[in-house]
Amino acid sequence: MSTQEELNNAVASIESPVFVGRTMGELGLVKSVTRKITGKVKVELLLPVPHPQEELDPLLKAALEPFTNSAEIDVDIMDDDETAAWMEDLKTKAGPAIGEPGSRTRVVAVSSGKGGVGKSSVSANLAVALARKGNRVGIVDSDIWGFSIPAMLGVHTPPYMAGDRIIPPVSHRVKVMSMDYFVADDKAVIWRGPMLHKAVEQFLKDVFWDDLDFLVIDMPPGTGDISISLSQFLPRAQVLIVTTPQLAAQRVARRAALMAKQVDQEVIGIVENMSWFTADDGTRYELFGSGGGQMLAEEVGVDLMARIPLLPAMGRGADEGEPVAVVAPGSEAAEAFDGLADAVVEKRPRIRTNPALTIQ
Repeated sequence: MSTQEELNNAVASIESPVFVGRTMGELGLVKSVTRKITGKVKVELLLPVPHPQEELDPLLKAALEPFTNSAEIDVDIMDDDETAAWMEDLKTKAGPAIGEPGSRTRVVAVSSGKGGVGKSSVSANLAVALARKGNRVGIVDSDIWGFSIPAMLGVHTPPYMAGDRIIPPVSHRVKVMSMDYFVADDKAVIWRGPMLHKAVEQFLKDVFWDDLDFLVIDMPPGTGDISISLSQFLPRAQVLIVTTPQLAAQRVARRAALMAKQVDQEVIGIVENMSWFTADDGTRYELFGSGGGQMLAEEVGVDLMARIPLLPAMGRGADEGEPVAVVAPGSEAAEAFDGLADAVVEKRPRIRTNPALTIQ
């Protein structure tokens, strides 16, 4: 017969599917765990925001399986005052917010000089690859006009409010924030400077990202208002430049690298996307030429971190909300993103961030 402590610990150890990386016990969401005379275990949870039942129920049943074959789950939602107080406590535990002094979150901005090079696909798959290595990861879809990250990652639930913070939905263990949640399908975003600046600020400051290891930012193409705003909010962000093998794309991508250096952000590497297509017979075809990624890396003075091949399954997966690691595990593309994640992890931020600070 299991003890009460064993039952409590089993439920407390379950990871929250909404606050990924934290357990239900750590979050203080377990109201009670009791065993009835019949042997059934009743679990009462008090949650600040709804948790997806299709994810929570299996986790609870798996945790209680060693102790009972019959479990009853009762979920209540906190009222507004309870939620606000709970969120204030959690913000204290989480430490400094992203962009504030003392934050340990590494920000990786994925940029390109032009559209059509697969930057969003690289961003989404990099975020998933980092998460699969055990990191706490979030992604911001900062392309206010051309948002696509939620669809690529299969996000089907909107964000929630908890106190004064937005709680981002989670997919493939990645927290996802995008303009997509706030714009109807039949509406266009017609914004300019100040409104774009405010939207970016809210995505960073009003969203509860918790204690992330990495925040990946899918940047809009080019060097416009949003890129400038992000460089102001996140001066220590590391920049990853995406290009294709074409020399024309390489020349345009160079401008994104130049802008990053101009605002004193660190360009950590180049990703060459659509590098080749491998036919069924194993023949490799370089459909868009070759050499653009390596030339850009040499010109900027950084590593060519990855060459991502064209893979039809990857395109289908993006349409269906599944990353390449799910739709084509073990493929060339999946291995390339796995290697890219390793390269990003190893590229720790430089220590000196202000060029005016020098040691004589």
